[in-house]
Amino acid sequence: MSYSDRIQRFQKSIAGKVDVVFLPISTDLEYLTGVPRDIPNFGATMHPGAWLEGAWLTPDAEPILLLPRMTAELGGLNEVSGIEIRVLGDWDDPANLVRDILKGFNLPAKPRVAISNQTTGETTVNLQKIIPDVQFLSATDLLRPLRVIKSEEEIAIMRRAGAITEAAFADVITHLKHGMTELEVMSEVDYQMRKHGSLGPSFTTSFYNSGPNHPLRFGQRLETWPRVLTAPVSILFDFGAVLDGFCYDYGRTVSFGEPPEEFQRVYKLVMASQAAGIAALKAGQATTSQVDAAARKVIEDGGYGEMFRHRLGHGIGMDVHEPPFLTKGDETPLQEGMLFTIEPSITQFNTFSSRVEDVVVARPNGGEPLTRGYQELIVID
Repeated sequence: MSYSDRIQRFQKSIAGKVDVVFLPISTDLEYLTGVPRDIPNFGATMHPGAWLEGAWLTPDAEPILLLPRMTAELGGLNEVSGIEIRVLGDWDDPANLVRDILKGFNLPAKPRVAISNQTTGETTVNLQKIIPDVQFLSATDLLRPLRVIKSEEEIAIMRRAGAITEAAFADVITHLKHGMTELEVMSEVDYQMRKHGSLGPSFTTSFYNSGPNHPLRFGQRLETWPRVLTAPVSILFDFGAVLDGFCYDYGRTVSFGEPPEEFQRVYKLVMASQAAGIAALKAGQATTSQVDAAARKVIEDGGYGEMFRHRLGHGIGMDVHEPPFLTKGDETPLQEGMLFTIEPSITQFNTFSSRVEDVVVARPNGGEPLTRGYQELIVID
């Protein structure tokens, strides 16, 4: 589907609901127009007038992209094609430029302005000053019905992102050896993803490693990264590549040292749980909560229900986590073309853990995984 088609579908869907839409540089804007996001920073980097960055459109007017000069030139966005661009000079007033744009839309006195959920507070405050009687709505919610069902073209992009991810994992395996630290393994994963064609990691590459002498610690990266992975230990990978704006999410388990019987038992339970979840992902026949229940039952019946600490999975596409979610309480009917992660796990703090994760397409007869490799436990002797 072309960006022009996406814009026209979105405009048709919002007619009568909103008067004008603002989308900052974000997933919503990239989905609709192709204007790319940059690799994210931990801390904010700001330019004068950056609060106006983004595109305006109405149900019948094509998008106009506003950019401060620094973003336009240094970010390369002044070369984006297929969209009208207006650039704010370094000493110009951003509010005046926004007023000029809005004046051309002939808005009513109390306009309904839909803004992306990723719009900053600074932008919202400044828009409130320019349009005192504005009524804000969520543009993300209005766009969501288009984003949640992936076309076969979009699924093909995700399949290629999965191939990059799995190829990176294959090369990581060849570099694994006893005595490595968690940081060394993580750095190898991120390097191999870029080497194979990813813009970067789709989220912070994560590990959930545990063993008798290697306690699992959640969220303490500066403490866990330097730790030496001393056998016997289970290494739980969680990472994904980025391709053409789409995000992959992938997980496998590796054993440093010969896996004891308990390790093998939790690994087999997790793989059986994933198989049950994939089989249950039947478009037109099941809900998201039913898929979660089908996979969860396998682990509960195996005696490890309390160690499955999270939902089975989540929607995925141009964001790593998207609604709907495969979890109890989410009763979304499955439709063909929805993409989900199926990622059961058993995580234990002072002994062996296991996880697996693939992106799976909901189909009438059950899920279609986009990655299929490494089904057997990988052992690094």
